[in-house]
This record gives sequence, structure tokens and C-alpha cells, in this order.
Amino acid sequence: MHFLDLEKQTRRAFLRRSGQLALTGTALPFALNLAAMGEAAAFDANDYKALVCVFMYGGNDYANTVVAYDDASYNKYSTIRGGGAGQTAGGIALAKADLAPTLLNPTIPLPGGRQYALHPNMTGMANLFNTGKAAVQLNVGPLVVPLTKAQYNSADRKTYPLPPKLFSHNDQQSIWQSSSPEGSTVGWGGNLGDLALSSNATATFTCINVTGNAVFLSGDSALSYQVSTNGAVAISSVKSNVYGSSAVRAAMTSLIQQPRTHILENEYNRVTARAVGAEAQITAALASANLTTTFPAGNLSDQMKLVARLIAARNTLGNKRQVFLVSIGGFDLHDNLIARHPGLLNSVSGAMTAFYNATVEMGVASQVTAFTASDFGRTLQSNGDGSDHGWGSHHFVVGGAVNGQAFYGTAPEVSVGNTTAAADQWHVGQGRLLPTTSVDQYAGTLAKWFGVADSEIASILPNLRHFGAAAGRPDYPNSMGFMA
Repeated sequence: MHFLDLEKQTRRAFLRRSGQLALTGTALPFALNLAAMGEAAAFDANDYKALVCVFMYGGNDYANTVVAYDDASYNKYSTIRGGGAGQTAGGIALAKADLAPTLLNPTIPLPGGRQYALHPNMTGMANLFNTGKAAVQLNVGPLVVPLTKAQYNSADRKTYPLPPKLFSHNDQQSIWQSSSPEGSTVGWGGNLGDLALSSNATATFTCINVTGNAVFLSGDSALSYQVSTNGAVAISSVKSNVYGSSAVRAAMTSLIQQPRTHILENEYNRVTARAVGAEAQITAALASANLTTTFPAGNLSDQMKLVARLIAARNTLGNKRQVFLVSIGGFDLHDNLIARHPGLLNSVSGAMTAFYNATVEMGVASQVTAFTASDFGRTLQSNGDGSDHGWGSHHFVVGGAVNGQAFYGTAPEVSVGNTTAAADQWHVGQGRLLPTTSVDQYAGTLAKWFGVADSEIASILPNLRHFGAAAGRPDYPNSMGFMA
């Protein structure tokens, strides 16, 4: 079978077993203390680095985000999506003339004269690309092993396994974030955090979630510390008077934090005390972490501004390595694609552009990398007013350490099949892209830049061993090359 036996990865297995024993109330503190002593460190983080995952929930429509622009490809795109005569808009196709301001100009042209432009509402992202600060990873999605169209159609699932529950929102979100379907408890962002715990003065601030519950930042030992766009979330009975009484507040504060003789009660209060202390640290650090960079209005922008302020407070908080998660929903556009998609992409482009500008202001542009992810791409073929669930998609990587102004991976043919054998190999029906880059390859490239050793990477990304020269697939490299 093509699955990694994580129990054979001794360090990871030890931490996992320690986490499973945490129900006793004693093993988790032991595991965290072990990490804090440096026993679990994969690298010495003498500098600062951060990864920021921008998750687009619902499945982003790749074809109207990174749009085929050369005449031959655009004409196919327009025909499939119901465009009008003379390369005008129609159906769910964009007009070619509207794409000229966001035409992408890579330093090395794509083979065959292929060209792409971004959606007209992504002028900020297009500028980042054309000035070398952003790259586009083409046709990336979950894979267990490299697959051709024939292998996808094969009945031999042992030799050619598919990612479980393809086209399911919850499962594909989880697979992108953790390599496992819904129900997974450990994500690859959290596993990066496991390795970084000992690099930070306060391990709690290694993985910070600004968007709500998600598996991405849950590690074997690393916690997904959740904040709001306003900062740390306080326990109201500790932060404010209760029923207008400071005496009641003081009593509550004592009750929920004092040591107890009962092991479960004591563990509960210990965790509560940690939360109270963390809130106080974050609030104090953010008080002086102000930026002059202007962020546009919007929830995603507010999330990324908070991340930028937390990065500005990195020295106060004692952070050397951090992983963040922000998100934006609404991409499940089976209908109203033309009406609703532009606003979503405007939010993504505006927020990521402002965030990059903030890292420049802080002098850490080359130390912070933001990247996009989504459940899946969508069908190239229109369903009438939108597009349906797909598989592969195109994604953005932004930062000063990015080998920008370039495309990575392989540009897929614009087709829904039944044309030529060459075009047919790129999709699995209705223009759903069969990925030619796996999430593990995408994530592995980011992880190596973050500082993860080759000896640790397999325990974070279990399917990566099936790609690259060592697996006999140099056409599916372990590193995509988009990080300097």
C-alpha cells in the first residue's frame, strides 16, 4: 500500500503516543516540556520565519482566477464557458480585453506560447507577480501517488490509490490540511509547529489560527492558538467585573486557576491559567505593534492585518518560527459565479497585497511567505450559471523569498475531453483537472524553506516519499522550486 506507517517514525510516534495519553492529565505537559527543552527540535531557528496559509473555503474556480490568455487557449476557454463572439464575455467566460491589465509576464515564457492573466479584480496580485514577489503553482491538488488518466480509471486501487472522498468539501479541506479525510486530528501546519516549539519562548504562540476551528494547525504537541481579528480572546469573568462586582471577578479568577488535588480538575485549571496568561501576553504585545500599511476593508484583510501585527510583535513574544491560518469562504459557486466570484478574488488579492506591503514595512518580507489553498478547483465546463466540484487548481505563493514572476508545474490543456488524446489526459470529466503537482510537493517546498530537515519531512507529509527521483519520478520532484 502507498501509505506511510507513521508509527515507524520514532520521534513522531513518541509524540503521538504522548498526546494520546494526555487524557490522564499528565502526558501532555510532559510532551510540551520535552519539546520546550529542545528534544523535539528539527532545526535551530536563529532567524525568524513564518508561513501564512490563506484558505479559500468552498473550492475556488481556477479557470476564472488564472485565466488562459493566449488566443488559442483563450478561445477554447471561451467556447467551453459560453463566451460571446469576438472574445467578449458570455456565460461564465470573462472578456479577453478585460484581462489585459492583469496579464502575467513571467521571466521565462511558458512552452508553446501559453499565457495567463489573472481575474481583472486581482490587479494587486498581478503586480506582485510581475515584480517578482509572487509565483503561480499550476494544477496542484491531493495525490497519494502520481497518476495518469489511465491510472485514474484503473480498477487497481492498490497500485494506483486515489485520495479518499474526492469532490467532498469537508474531506478535501481536511486532506489539503492534513493528508487525511474529515476526522483527522493532526495537520501538516501543526506538525511544522511541533518541530518549532523549542524555538519559541512561548510554545503556545507557534501556531496561531485567526479564522476558527481547522485541523491545519493541530500538531502532535503544538496547539492551535485561536485569536479573533481584534486580538486574543479573553475569558470575560477574568477580564471584566462579573455582575458589576470586582469581588465576584476575583473569586472566579481564583476558582478557575488555583491548583487542585483532583488530577482532572487541576489539569482544567492549568489550561485555563495558560489561556489567561497567553491572552495577557498577546494583548500587551499588540498594544505597541502598529503598522502604517493600509489594509482594505473586509474580514480576510482584518485577519491578515492581525497576523501582520503579531509578526510585528515577534520579538516581544519571543517567536522565531510561526505558522498562521486565515481564511475566506463563499467559493462554492454552483451558481452566480460571475456576480459573486469577483468580490471574493478582490478580497484575496487586496488582503495578500497589503500583507506583503506590511512585511516590507517591518523588514521581514523575505522571512514571511503567504500561500493559498482551497478544497479543490472546479469544472471548466459551466453548469449554466456556475461551475461544479473539481480537483486540481492553481495557487499563489507570495513573499520576498519566493522565486517569483514564474509559473511552476505544468500548464494543463484547456479542454473538457473528447478532442485529442493529448488534451484528454489533463482532466477527469467536465474539465476537472487531474493534478500534476501534489499537495505534498507544494507543502514540502514550503516546509523545506521553513527549515524542516529531509529526515523529518516524511513524518509531516506522508505521501511525499512517492514523488521525486528516489521514487523513480523525477518528473514529480520533491521540491517545486518556487522558494529561494
